[in-house]
Amino acid sequence: MKDVMSKQRLEEENDLHVGTGGRSQENADVGFRPAFFDYASQKLYFSRFIDGRLAPVHMLDGLPEEVVVDRAPDGRVIRARASLVSGFERNGYFYTRKAAARAVAAIKARRRSAVAKSSGN
Repeated sequence: MKDVMSKQRLEEENDLHVGTGGRSQENADVGFRPAFFDYASQKLYFSRFIDGRLAPVHMLDGLPEEVVVDRAPDGRVIRARASLVSGFERNGYFYTRKAAARAVAAIKARRRSAVAKSSGN
């Protein structure tokens, strides 16, 4: 059975995607926003702080109760549904980390090409 979503799992995913464009720190500049997609309900949830503000990285604390499995006494999320996958939203579409990495590479390649053409190279 698939592991539940947890802070540890998010850290492992971040480590796996360093340098690929599959992390918030590497794709926010091209319009990706950290989000979670729940395959069970087919709902997208933007990553939020516990107070509801949008978060610049993946945070579990702002997830709604319907996907939370376990909370600490202070309200922090310890575990969320196994059906959640972390990824990104861009222009109304959800991207897994791997799909975001591919899209970031393509977007940045197009930008480099456009800059090279405009400079006459």
